[in-house]
Amino acid sequence: MRVIKRLHLFILKSFLPLFAMTFFIVLFIVLMQFLWRYIDDLVGKGLGIGVIAELFFYAAVSMVPMALPLAILLASLMTFGNLGERFELTAMKAAGISLLRVMAPLIVLISGIAVGAFFFQNDVLPKAQVKMWTLLFSMRQKSPEVEIPVGVFYDQIPGINLFVMDKNRDTGMLYDVKIYDVRRGGENVTILVSDSARMALTSDMQYIYLYMYEGNQYERMTGNTSMRNDPFRRESFYTKEILIPFDNNFNRLDEGGMREQYVGKNLAQLQHTIDSINVRLDSLGVGNSMVVAQQAFPTGNADGSSGARHSRSTPKALPEQKESVVSFDSLMQSLGPSAYNAMLAAAVRGAELHQNSLMFEAESVAQEKKIMRRHGIELLKKFTLSVACIIFFFIGAPLGAIIRKGGIGMPLVISVILFLIYYIFDNAGYKMARDGHAAVWFGMWMSTFVMAPLGIFVTWKAMNDSAVFDPDKIRIFFRKLLRRKEERSVPMKEVIINEVNPAVAAAMLAGVSERAFALRKALRRRRVWIGTALSSRADSLGEEIDDLVDYLHDSRDKRVIDLLNRYPVIHTTRLTTVRTLRAELQKLSALNSSLLPLLR
Repeated sequence: MRVIKRLHLFILKSFLPLFAMTFFIVLFIVLMQFLWRYIDDLVGKGLGIGVIAELFFYAAVSMVPMALPLAILLASLMTFGNLGERFELTAMKAAGISLLRVMAPLIVLISGIAVGAFFFQNDVLPKAQVKMWTLLFSMRQKSPEVEIPVGVFYDQIPGINLFVMDKNRDTGMLYDVKIYDVRRGGENVTILVSDSARMALTSDMQYIYLYMYEGNQYERMTGNTSMRNDPFRRESFYTKEILIPFDNNFNRLDEGGMREQYVGKNLAQLQHTIDSINVRLDSLGVGNSMVVAQQAFPTGNADGSSGARHSRSTPKALPEQKESVVSFDSLMQSLGPSAYNAMLAAAVRGAELHQNSLMFEAESVAQEKKIMRRHGIELLKKFTLSVACIIFFFIGAPLGAIIRKGGIGMPLVISVILFLIYYIFDNAGYKMARDGHAAVWFGMWMSTFVMAPLGIFVTWKAMNDSAVFDPDKIRIFFRKLLRRKEERSVPMKEVIINEVNPAVAAAMLAGVSERAFALRKALRRRRVWIGTALSSRADSLGEEIDDLVDYLHDSRDKRVIDLLNRYPVIHTTRLTTVRTLRAELQKLSALNSSLLPLLR
């Protein structure tokens, strides 16, 4: 028991530093991604360091759900890869300690992290997201800093277009200044032209102060464009002071609106909102179905009585009464052209009004369902993070024990590939659930359905000491997949110990030729696939060819060696066709005919 406790402490000490390092590295990377995504909303606004640091802090807290699973995957891969590379894991197994017992302390730790991740998602993350999005929207609405460019019109001041021909960056003096004030509308524009000017912001950051030198002001006196000669006023000045309203302060928006969104609610609030939307949808559905049924199948008459009661209480019509009944078609034909068109137009307007009413109701229902899906997605997210942490551990730890490669290289490559697969399925499932193309539960758990079997598979392989990544098997698999022919490499030997016996070589060659001829004859009855029995015969022929090549490898004749390098490698697979095998056998027959004279 004392050894087990020391082993558990050793595993924890090996895992925790790597987990802390990888977590902060991954968090920094996703935070940089957030920065590049919203860089346009932050640059040029004159924001203080404290505000930007606050935004980055809340963004980092909001990025924890993305960084945590990847950090667990990478840290577990590196930990067990290091143990396997230093043969420490082998020593533990030799001592009778199973891989599952080695993983036991980390299983407890990751389970605790998964439980903590749930409470983090439920209690901490909504508050952090409310503050982050409120700050970001506040920054978007903040006016940019007044940085006047040279030679182009500056239109970032509301209602003002400012042109500066030149600027002294040391003194701040502006030269050849033109101001177009359109705050009263384009018909009442005011133009100011000055030789030079100075510009500054007032102390309360609410106005732009312009002190202008030697210029003119032109102002239209009326906005009546129908007049041929509009009066205008011209004013010449030596100095002129202008205040232009321009709020350059950073004003925080109220967080109350963001708290009402799905990102700002915990589990209980999300469930309450979903239940409320379900009640509203049920009432809307019942009300709309009753309205549609009443409009499509009216049951009342003009006097308000029902058609059924009227048919039961009204006696049968007399023959002369039946003749007096007028059909709708004959009534329409009796109308004049103007009355007929007016009635048709009224019917079309009524139908369009009814259609617009139904479309409005349908849009209202669709919007309610969209809000409900968003709340359902956010509710399930609070569980998917915890499950993803456990799944990634059961992928990373066994995989590290299998590949036995420590460091940052191979584990990082494998982790990124696996996380990209997870992220692609997670993002695709999220969009499917958000747009209503799939059920919310299926979209949010789709990545789990994909990654969980992989975790079970690699854990089973690691516990049974089975190789998952065998380079030779992978190379053979891709060669078969691409149908790439394997070529022989038979070099000329410099020193030969066992001399070739021509009689033995001729007998082996005759056996190969006989088997090849029999196989070609049997293949005539096949069209596409060779079948299991003929496949076994072909593989046996391939082994005899290999034995012949190995025996003749000791030949001193260079012509023999050249022919051996051209002999086909016959190894059938499920992709091997009759046509391919026939071509190989035909090539073999020609090589046998060329090789036989050289053996005499």
